[in-house]
Amino acid sequence: MPGVTHDEAALLADLMPWSVAPLRPGRGWPMGPDAASLRARWAAFVRADTAGREELLSPSRSRTLHTAVAQLPGHQGETVPLAAASGPCPDPVRVLHGPFDEQWLIPDHRLIDAARPELWRVAGAGQLFLVEQGYVTGSSGPAVLASAVLPDGRSPAGRPGRIRPLFRRPGGLEPNVAPGLLAHLSGVLGQDVGAVDLLAWTLAVAKGSSAGCRVPLTSDAEVWARGTELGGRILGLQARGDGARPKLPGGRRPYVRAPLPARPVELAYDADEEALCVDEGRISPVPREAWDFEVSGVRVLELWFARRMTVGDAGSLEAIRPGKWPQAWTSELLELITVLTLLAELEPLQAELTEALVPAGTAAELRGAGVLPVAATARRPASVLDHHEEGPGGQFALI
Repeated sequence: MPGVTHDEAALLADLMPWSVAPLRPGRGWPMGPDAASLRARWAAFVRADTAGREELLSPSRSRTLHTAVAQLPGHQGETVPLAAASGPCPDPVRVLHGPFDEQWLIPDHRLIDAARPELWRVAGAGQLFLVEQGYVTGSSGPAVLASAVLPDGRSPAGRPGRIRPLFRRPGGLEPNVAPGLLAHLSGVLGQDVGAVDLLAWTLAVAKGSSAGCRVPLTSDAEVWARGTELGGRILGLQARGDGARPKLPGGRRPYVRAPLPARPVELAYDADEEALCVDEGRISPVPREAWDFEVSGVRVLELWFARRMTVGDAGSLEAIRPGKWPQAWTSELLELITVLTLLAELEPLQAELTEALVPAGTAAELRGAGVLPVAATARRPASVLDHHEEGPGGQFALI
């Protein structure tokens, strides 16, 4: 039977209508791959006098030493202008900096040009985020990625992706799903369909297009079950917010075969030996599929390594970084190789699932069922405040 074409499938933008633009940091130094460097950067900043702070901050139109802003929701921190800032660094938090790259961020609203407070209000236990990846014609890799930690929405293609929380309120409340869609799917499939089911299905079948990420649906309960089970496996690999660590069977697990150097400069791949070469350091086995795994036309492993090798200008806060390769980065690299290997192994199953789809749940059908078009209110954030938020100078924020 014919499959659903891209043009027939509904847009993710309609299925999960509330989205938020990517974070706009405005400066690089409040984010990095290790938390200790961020604390050291903050300490250097508060030790400086006013002129020194001015130079170190990298002021923008949105943030200067004298900008007054509210706290980031969910985080306690000073709201006095940075010119008068003192005390220890706010505890860095994990964020997703582009695909598969968890880094650290100083959660201080005074340092981030556009932090998207509406995202911080709904982050936390029970929340998941989807991020559309930049579409590159002819490239391989997933069209959308999931995260349990707050993503910044960066895409290797240089095109920022919209961030779509799965829930509109904290604590996993009020699904960010087109009104009526879950009930419609439940009726068509003859089973209860929840928001997490829809997210899992999306991870399994979503395809990129120039118009945006499209999600073909199905009326076949068996195909739906295959898709949600497969998508659940993908979700477990992409969004490991519960601390779970994926493992490959013995004999296929990547190990450090030759120690990584203290200050590596080059990453390469030895296809014959299935080895990742970090200068003279070697990690194996690394399947070719893991090395070639791309998002938006960019190899994930190369991007991950390059970001850790970036050296800031002398005298800048970005120049404060580990003096040698931390052991933690080696552990993270081994885990990333494992994740990419396991995801690559699921790609044939995703292709089989796509072949099994028949026309159902197209945009036209959803319009006929009254699910589309989506009401404008569903594209706006919910009112989530059940407590006061501190505004500039310790005043309550008016939301």
